[in-house]
Parts: sequence; C-alpha cells; structure tokens
Amino acid sequence: QVQLVESGGGLVQAGGSLRLSCAASGRTFSSSAMGWFRQAPGKEREFVAAISWSAGTLYADSVKGRFTISRDNAKDTVCLQMNGLKLEDTAVYYCAARPLVAVTSPAMYPYWGQGTQVTVSS
Repeated sequence: QVQLVESGGGLVQAGGSLRLSCAASGRTFSSSAMGWFRQAPGKEREFVAAISWSAGTLYADSVKGRFTISRDNAKDTVCLQMNGLKLEDTAVYYCAARPLVAVTSPAMYPYWGQGTQVTVSS
C-alpha cells in the first residue's frame, strides 16, 4: 500500500502562485512515478503533470511554462509549483503514484491522495 497526503492548496488571486506538496509513505518512493491531476466541478479528472523515477517530466499543454513538478527522494515528497495561476486552474488537485514511468492517464495510477482544493479568484 501507498499513502499519499497532499498539502498547500488554498485561495489565490489570478496571476499568483501556490506550491502543492505530496508526502508519500509505504512504498519505495524512489522507484515510483508521481503524478498530479485535477478535477473541477462537473468535469472529469484531468492530467496536470507527472515525474518518473528517473526525473523525466510530462506536462499538460494547459500548464506548460507555468507549472513545475519536482521530487525529493530524500524526503519522499513531490511538489507542484504553480505560477501565473488562472481562473481555469481552480480545481481539487490530487497526487497519484504508480511504478517507475510517468504516464498521463489517471486510470494507470493505482494510488491516490485525498486531494487539496485550489481556488483562483479574479
């Protein structure tokens, strides 16, 4: 089993920044790929960013150049730095884990956190 706990969500004005963190336990973190997904009300869960065990990264087109995913294997933590936030970034953000290689499909991640709310205001 893998336990994931997100933190860092909140309310921010458009153009502002937030940094989400996800603490992992129960599995060898260094051999896991970690992903961030989000779900807005009435919408499906969508891919945001992911990082492989080798630190290779993937980003959704909508966040490229604004969001940065990173991992700290010494602390079993993955972070999502979000800059230039837009109204459409408002959603519940989820951290997820899978073995080794990052992919964009949420169905390929067996482990999920409980989510953290990000609200961007005008």
